[in-house]
Amino acid sequence: MAAAPDRIRIEDLLLRCIIGVNEWEREHKQDVVITITLHTDTRAAGQSDRIEDTVNYRSLTKRVIDHVEASTYFLVEALAESIAGICLTDPRVALVEVSVDKPGALRFARSVGVTITRGRAGSGDA
Repeated sequence: MAAAPDRIRIEDLLLRCIIGVNEWEREHKQDVVITITLHTDTRAAGQSDRIEDTVNYRSLTKRVIDHVEASTYFLVEALAESIAGICLTDPRVALVEVSVDKPGALRFARSVGVTITRGRAGSGDA
């Protein structure tokens, strides 16, 4: 699938999960801030004004929330990868960018995070 011309952005989703490598981080949920950019073609939805013609970002976000809040990861990279996999289950998503930030992870830094880009297997994209 070629890169899609349009983007749907879910920005600054604040969730809590078990994430980190330190012992205390394995015992208490940590804040994470997630931004997801879905690369998709929105022309059909723009013309029809029907939810069936686009990625339903409400139901996708609910799946991400349920997954993240029940998850336990050591690394933000692994959490980001799992979120990208959820997003790519919708065949209309050609490419997804996922940013996961962990506020307060480093002293003197507001946040530490990672951004990944993933596409469909065999699509020629990331």
